[in-house]
Amino acid sequence: MKNFKKLVLSLAIACSMGAASTTVMAETDAGRITYAPDKAIDLTVEKIKAALVAAESSDAPAITELTKEAIDMSKEINANDKVDIARSRANLHIKKARSAAKVDDVKGAKEHLEMALKAFQELKGMI
Repeated sequence: MKNFKKLVLSLAIACSMGAASTTVMAETDAGRITYAPDKAIDLTVEKIKAALVAAESSDAPAITELTKEAIDMSKEINANDKVDIARSRANLHIKKARSAAKVDDVKGAKEHLEMALKAFQELKGMI
């Protein structure tokens, strides 16, 4: 009887943890679009490429806007911890490019965008 009580108690605890877990209850909000990690990486790369095109035409305000969109899109990449760390490091290049574009340093912005593009393309291999 003593072992039976322990078994029932441990099963009750395990079931209650599973029932109240946030990952079990996780849903997206109504009206919110969620992306698979590889699709989110592709969309971020597209934004970076668009910012590079703007850098070719020396359009600093467009670079600033497109890098903001790329940073926002990169927040949708959520595969695992390893990918998240690499994404954070790649985001630093985008942020530096945005800062450079704000002070009209298009050449510096372009260099950081190229490094960010390379870093985000490498994320695909980590998934």
